[in-house]
Amino acid sequence: MECTINWLAASGMGFVAETGSGHTLVMDGAPDGGGRNLAPRPMETVLAGTGGCTAYDVVLILKRGRHDVRGCQVKVTSERAPVDPKVFTKIHMHFTVTGKDLPEAAVQRAIQMSHEKYCSASIMLAKTAEITTSFDLVAA
Repeated sequence: MECTINWLAASGMGFVAETGSGHTLVMDGAPDGGGRNLAPRPMETVLAGTGGCTAYDVVLILKRGRHDVRGCQVKVTSERAPVDPKVFTKIHMHFTVTGKDLPEAAVQRAIQMSHEKYCSASIMLAKTAEITTSFDLVAA
């Protein structure tokens, strides 16, 4: 896996990342740091990627278990250290999983498996952050 990040000098503190799979992602800094608030902050993209990683796992695990999953939303909230390096210290992921006749135990197991075995992003962040999860089950 690879990624190339280029600074967009004319933008102040904007950057564009070009991924190895051929996609681009734009990031920007906060105005108090020289940015123009035109795109997500780099650390926000870390959270977004982590949420996407675990949501992917949960959906895949439920589908492989032949469960009728129809939606999965993850709201990720975090706290960071007050001084540099401002690593994540707490991350909470709240899942809203929608499906037909989804067993609560299957959803709980899928989330647990993601965080203990499959989601490399959340497992990596757990080295500095306390990661907690919760979920709501919505009948479709």
